[in-house]
Amino acid sequence: MTAEPSGNRIALIALAIGSFGIGTSEFSSMGLMPLFAADLSVDVAEASHAITAYAAGVFVGAPLVTLAAARLNRRNVLICLMLLFALGNLISGLAQSLGMLTVGRFISGMPQGPYFGAGAVVASYVMGPGNGGKAFALIAFGMTVATVVGAPLGTLVGQYFGWQTTYLAVAVYAIGTLFIFLRWLPKSSALDGASVAQELASIRNARVWALMGISALCVSATFSVYTFIGPIVTEVAGQSQIVVPVGLALVGLGMAVGTPIGGRMADRYEYRGMVYWFLATLAVMVVMGLFADNISILMVTLFAIGVTLMAAAPTIPVRMTHLAPNAPTMMGALNMAAFNVANALGAMAGSTTIAAGMGYVSSIWAGFAMTAAGLLLFALLYRWLRGGGRTTLAAATQALPDEDRATPQT
Repeated sequence: MTAEPSGNRIALIALAIGSFGIGTSEFSSMGLMPLFAADLSVDVAEASHAITAYAAGVFVGAPLVTLAAARLNRRNVLICLMLLFALGNLISGLAQSLGMLTVGRFISGMPQGPYFGAGAVVASYVMGPGNGGKAFALIAFGMTVATVVGAPLGTLVGQYFGWQTTYLAVAVYAIGTLFIFLRWLPKSSALDGASVAQELASIRNARVWALMGISALCVSATFSVYTFIGPIVTEVAGQSQIVVPVGLALVGLGMAVGTPIGGRMADRYEYRGMVYWFLATLAVMVVMGLFADNISILMVTLFAIGVTLMAAAPTIPVRMTHLAPNAPTMMGALNMAAFNVANALGAMAGSTTIAAGMGYVSSIWAGFAMTAAGLLLFALLYRWLRGGGRTTLAAATQALPDEDRATPQT
């Protein structure tokens, strides 16, 4: 049974509205980082700890909050998560030190994983069976719009009115979203939660954790660039601060293009689309690393990396849900945890090479190495992930084109 047709579109839009706010809060921080670094008298590498704290909040919140809310109706879970998200951004907006900002970002990140897990369940309920990839792509669409509109706008607001204003505005937005949820999300016993034991059983599946690790490594390339997009644009390409929001928007536009591609690929294939698009990410990173000082090429590659990310990404949550079909909320939450481990890995890898004196372009090459490592790990584990035995890199590479058809989703 699905929601009434008259409420379908509005319920789906409401979910995207929520993910837009979450994405704006997360991705604006990259553009705001040089501002709060200067205001709080810390260098960029140290300021990136606030970015890492958000990712840590997602990683911790994904399993813990999901387990705590396991028995609750998914509609009620989403409402509570939006309230916690508002609190985290309020603390961020009132921060007067890097420590307080770090706490605020950690709390802001805690709802993200459970939100995408519960949101995907609600979206799948509304859209009907067999649309797992499209349901995830829909939730991700709000974050995609956030990278096109929310993050650049948040950065501009921070540049003109102070970085705290951006976080306070997101907190107000979150409260407004909460009331939208109260009015438009479907009320149904079909959205009731599962037992804690059922959710716990899902996280004992080793293949789930392997997919999370592969995702974290592969996606980190994007965040190694996105975290340091400000100094790359200003210091490497020699542009003014006003160009930074343009770069952020181009990544978002690329994600908007890649999202529907990724949704269709995830529903059609098991892994083939993911592999091909992450290989494309590596190619984009090479061009970006070689020509980052050319603003025209830099902007094109920023758009391209957004496309490749979102064309590859939806495969991961769909395959995770296939591995643990009785715990879709936990799988959605853990998928977002993997994304934010990627966020943390990308930020740490870039800050490490930058702090070592290798320059801002080194963050691009650090990201390249992480994605290459993720694809190598996938190749080594390919047959095992499909339920078979051990494999070699050559065997995985040869097997992929012929065997990689998605099994029907139940």
